[in-house]
Amino acid sequence: MNNYLASGLCLLALHSSAQALTLPASPVTAPEVDTSIDLKTPTTAGSRLNLTALQTPGSVQSQTGAQIRERGDASVQDAVSRATGISRTGTPGDGGTSLQARGFTGQGSVMQLYDGNRMYTGMGTSTFPVDTWAVERVDVLRGPASVLYGEGATGAVINTLAKKPFAGEIENHIRLGYGSHDRQQQALDSGGSLTDTVSYRLNLNRLRSNGFIDRGDSASDFVSAALRWEAADNLSFTLAHDYGDQRPQNYFGTPLINGQLHKGLRDKNYNVSNDTQHYNDQWTRLTSQWQINDNTSATNELYYLKAQRRWQNAENYNFSAGQLTRSGFYGIKHNQEQVGDRQTFTFQHSLFGLDSQTVTGVEYNRIRFQLNSNSPFNDVLKDGQPLDVHHPAPAPFESKDVHQPQFQTTSKQFSAFAENRLQLTEQLSLVTGIRRDYVHVDRDDLTKAGQSDKTLTGNNWKAGLVFAVTPDTSLYGQYATSTDGVGGLISLSPSQQQFDLASARQTEIGIKQTFWDQRGEWTLAAYHIVKKKLLIDVPGAVQLKEQVGQQSSNGLEASLDLQLPNAWQLQANAAIVRARYDDFSQVVNNQQVSRDGNRPADVPRRTANLWLSKAVSDDIRAGGGVRYVDARYADTANQNELPSYTVVDATLSWKAMRNTTLGLQLNNLFDRTYAVSQYNDGQQWILGEPRSLFVTADYTF
Repeated sequence: MNNYLASGLCLLALHSSAQALTLPASPVTAPEVDTSIDLKTPTTAGSRLNLTALQTPGSVQSQTGAQIRERGDASVQDAVSRATGISRTGTPGDGGTSLQARGFTGQGSVMQLYDGNRMYTGMGTSTFPVDTWAVERVDVLRGPASVLYGEGATGAVINTLAKKPFAGEIENHIRLGYGSHDRQQQALDSGGSLTDTVSYRLNLNRLRSNGFIDRGDSASDFVSAALRWEAADNLSFTLAHDYGDQRPQNYFGTPLINGQLHKGLRDKNYNVSNDTQHYNDQWTRLTSQWQINDNTSATNELYYLKAQRRWQNAENYNFSAGQLTRSGFYGIKHNQEQVGDRQTFTFQHSLFGLDSQTVTGVEYNRIRFQLNSNSPFNDVLKDGQPLDVHHPAPAPFESKDVHQPQFQTTSKQFSAFAENRLQLTEQLSLVTGIRRDYVHVDRDDLTKAGQSDKTLTGNNWKAGLVFAVTPDTSLYGQYATSTDGVGGLISLSPSQQQFDLASARQTEIGIKQTFWDQRGEWTLAAYHIVKKKLLIDVPGAVQLKEQVGQQSSNGLEASLDLQLPNAWQLQANAAIVRARYDDFSQVVNNQQVSRDGNRPADVPRRTANLWLSKAVSDDIRAGGGVRYVDARYADTANQNELPSYTVVDATLSWKAMRNTTLGLQLNNLFDRTYAVSQYNDGQQWILGEPRSLFVTADYTF
């Protein structure tokens, strides 16, 4: 730690160069102005130095909010799964937001940020952001990102940026929508200047649906508000608050009958009659940006995050000996509060006589988490409630165990980090970074009056070279490390607290290029990741683990973006990954069974996406896309497999009048029955939505 601080002090003492430094750019576009993003656009996920994709030694990708909404993606996870090599793995048990990237899955390996802020996930759940209406853009960095954001980012990091206040005349955008399954939307986007120094942005979105399963009603309400004050030419403050209340379709999957999916069961609901799935999230942020002088700037982000989550469901549906049964009556409640602050300084200076940029910073978080449940989750009927497969009768939730407080934790996190870009020659640059994380977790057992605590530390670094072959072509190579928890840090059990963070390292090489007078761009990347210190079962010991396992992945990723003649636009990507357990075993029937060589659950070997759109006329635009995800295993034994799927979507928009646009979204055009993810060790498939349409009317004034 002392070495890191000394390095930071040395950087502060360097002489400043004459080149001016600007604050990191923030989107300030008016409603639904689709600002194009290309390889020369600064990204927020791959670096804190405001580097473009061509300058970043890593795989970065961005989508604008307008693109996301135009394609009919209702969630950030739907939108991100169109990015290179990323697929959905979410279930109600993790908030429905879990993702897979580069062979690693879940909230503990694919980090999701909101405006650069991270909410520490309790019991592996994340339930924000709510929808895509208030999204300005989404930035993705694939591969380890712990040196930027801390533990839990070996596979990727996803940063969702909210719409920001903008200067100028007040503009309003109203949307009304209606579609299949009685889906309804009423939304507002309003923003502009209130005075010469004060601007605002307000987004409201109300969604309702009957769902595609019986008793599948869902509701969502979202508010995003921000006020920006330009206190001086070089100083600004932005106060933002986001509120989301979700009651998603309470669907824990369709059970397999004799190991097979029966399409006629797609609309059946096997849950209890008084099922509950309710998420309430609030995020408040105060951001200050200060341009101290031409070469130095400072940014401070003070934030408060609060999440409440509630489940009450029968989650397991098993078919055996000709009988379907309902079991797993889980009543769970999470209460979580997080207060944090991040202070960064950015410098433009010289180092060894070379042009250099450096960002240094510190971050502090205090997280309080409490779990209430009916643990140990003993069902009233030991063998489960019998159900009619085709006519499942709803029944009230029942459990032998009382719902009560289980434990509470107080976690304190502190980190210091630095990142530097050094221009070695006119064409060659070196990007490096270091980070030191410290987390202390105090855990109080509320059932046995016990107490335990754990201190975890993580040290991560990266180094990458970028060679600008031409101003439009870059070659790069990078080495980066990361750390993941063996579980959610703020909810580690006493047994999990015995272990250190799992560690990973990645080597990556790639090429990025724009061509054809900036009308086309493509990227290609190859990587190798090794993650160590996985938990494996101890033979002959009940529920005991040791931390000696290893997992690896190798892959290729490619993307292409073309502005074609006659107003055609093509975007495509594909990824191949070979993920495997190198050293991993499980105890089955008191015998240790090796899983070496097996593929981790929920990881497809191949994914691909394509989107083709055309401006038919000045007023009409049409588009269509294909999403492909290869087969995945549902278990580490690689015995239960989810089949591959290909889904086609289409959109059409018509500017009927100067301020009015009508839209049509068609999802799953060919009504494919497919499994997005799985539950209950693959005995239940979380199916994608059947063919649906959604009609929108947008009015701006």
